Amino acid sequence: MNTISVAAVETANTKSTRKPLRLTKFKPALILLPFALLFFMFQIAPMLWVLFNSFIYEDEFSLENYQEIFDSAFILQGFSNSLWLAVTSSLIAIIIAALFVSSLRRFDSRARDLIVSFTNMTANFSGVPLAFAFIIILGFNGALTLLLKKYGIIDDFNLYGQWGLLAIYIYFQVPLATLLLYPAFDALSDDWQAASSLLGANNWQFWRYIGLPVLSPALLGTFIILIANAMGAYASIYALTSGNYNVITVRIASLVSGDIFLEPNLAAAISVLLILLLAFITLINQLLISRSYHAKR
Repeated sequence: MNTISVAAVETANTKSTRKPLRLTKFKPALILLPFALLFFMFQIAPMLWVLFNSFIYEDEFSLENYQEIFDSAFILQGFSNSLWLAVTSSLIAIIIAALFVSSLRRFDSRARDLIVSFTNMTANFSGVPLAFAFIIILGFNGALTLLLKKYGIIDDFNLYGQWGLLAIYIYFQVPLATLLLYPAFDALSDDWQAASSLLGANNWQFWRYIGLPVLSPALLGTFIILIANAMGAYASIYALTSGNYNVITVRIASLVSGDIFLEPNLAAAISVLLILLLAFITLINQLLISRSYHAKR
């Protein structure tokens, strides 16, 4: 009888301990449930809605919206203009940011913190205020434009054309690239460069064989983030050009908010192609990053 009672007590204890263990196991999932619900409501559900409506043409399931995109030279020009601005501004911004962060490592900690704080503030200066600031400084009658014309440095500068838009894209890309690259450059040890110089390597050889291979994952990842940031830019370019310059975000907005040419299904199809384009670029980036990690091993 004693043996049976002891066994019964042990089974009761194991059952009582299993319940708290199960609750403890699922507690993180319960905490994450509200965040997962918000993520589904504001990320997954709109994406599914856009995907579904991209195949709706005149209340029928069709590929006509995609056919219209590839037949429209105007929409394809919007893609090409957006890609050109995104890739060019990202390349220039990442070069400027890399040189800036490399020099920033030589500052003392107090000055470095002040510069990083200012860069963080600059990264959040975008949209309509940024466009207004550029109009005041580099517009047709902007302060800097008139000053450069006065001294004969430039004949004219069109802020509202391709090169003017590239300037504003570079401006809001550089602070973001600086903030993203700063931790990667901060991980570089000065001892590595000292050791390479002791072995007879010059500064170029250090960056060619040590610095850039170590930084390549961060550089590639930052480059993709900058492209996505530029491809999705809307407020600054719309405030600057009033929608007169053909980029893909302006085309999407005109199709969902226009009074005459209201075609939300076509806008959904353009959005799907934009998502696929960014997904393809991200996939290429991941392949390059994986190769760079494999090379370092």
